Amino acid sequence: MARRGYYDVLGVDKNASKKKIKSAYRRLAKKHHPDMNKDDPKAAAEKFKEVSEAYEVLADDERRSRYDRFGHAGVESSFGSGGFTWSDFTHFGDIEDIFGRDFFSDFFGMRFGGDLFKDLFGERDYRRTARRRGRDIRYDLEIPLEDVANGTKRRLRIPHLVQCKACEGTGAEGGKTSTCPKCNGNGQLQDVRRNGFSQFVTIRTCPSCRGTGQYAEKACPECRGSGSVHKISTLEVEVPRGAFDGLRLKIPGKGEAGERGGPPGDLYVFVHTKPHEVFERRGSDIVLNLPISFTQAALGDKVEIPTLDGRVRLTIPPGTQTGTIFKIRRKGLPDIDGYVRGDELVRVTVVTPEKLNAEQRRLLRTFGEISEDYHKKGRKSFFHGKG
Repeated sequence: MARRGYYDVLGVDKNASKKKIKSAYRRLAKKHHPDMNKDDPKAAAEKFKEVSEAYEVLADDERRSRYDRFGHAGVESSFGSGGFTWSDFTHFGDIEDIFGRDFFSDFFGMRFGGDLFKDLFGERDYRRTARRRGRDIRYDLEIPLEDVANGTKRRLRIPHLVQCKACEGTGAEGGKTSTCPKCNGNGQLQDVRRNGFSQFVTIRTCPSCRGTGQYAEKACPECRGSGSVHKISTLEVEVPRGAFDGLRLKIPGKGEAGERGGPPGDLYVFVHTKPHEVFERRGSDIVLNLPISFTQAALGDKVEIPTLDGRVRLTIPPGTQTGTIFKIRRKGLPDIDGYVRGDELVRVTVVTPEKLNAEQRRLLRTFGEISEDYHKKGRKSFFHGKG
């Protein structure tokens, strides 16, 4: 039987926003909670898993893009060879928002109990859920403005934990494990306490096997039983042209190793623009502060200014005031989509000379006397308004 499309599973169209997708998931997650379907909790659990798989793909921009282009084949590599399991789910925070913080522990093995979980979801999901996904890693990368304009490739050295090859992440020498004798392979222990006529049962994760149900008789000498080792990996990252400040590049599977053989986390590279000696960045535009003399401002001039593509000539018209901004079109940064390029904004500042010789002072006084009527008119307009 053909698999249902993820959009059909959540009951949304292909152009649905992230907010609408999340809202649909919240509604369906509540609907298919096994506790709300006492007559057939196993069928409800399968539905709950189906809508969670759809949400896992459609809530992630990269996975959603691959799914839109190639269908299920585009995202199969995101999961294990047997398909989606709960160890692949990364949105437990949303489940907590819906059902409360205790839901995960209740639903995935604490008060629910390992045997009930296995009955609802199967042995494979139970075993894989006992293995924890590794933590994500953040790496902040600063690049110069020129690399934002042209794009760049960078080789990064990332210190992180990777799965121990000697034991395949099990923590056991040679990868050989046996059924945990303390919990008999259930991954959990039950403590029964009596209080008068009442009986209380507390279920906790087995400390010997840490919930896996498997026990390492001999710890792996390479990782000392942890299942992971420290390594510095060298990775090449491609930063696209027009990368905006705070752009997040996701590199799947390059985070920390998972616990007990669980899947690794992801690496997130956050791109930042280094301060430039000449230009200031404003989105796709760049700003150049241009100091000019009083004479240039009053009489006008043609000046040569820098751009990211080389130097160009700019005409300063007579009577230019401080704060005037000239726009040089298409001399800014490219948009990350590559369709539009920003502008270069040239902001003029008229510089007042600090040291004058006698001749300069005499000429300026003469100029001031000649211009006195103009200045008086300007002051009157300022204090009394025009007209």
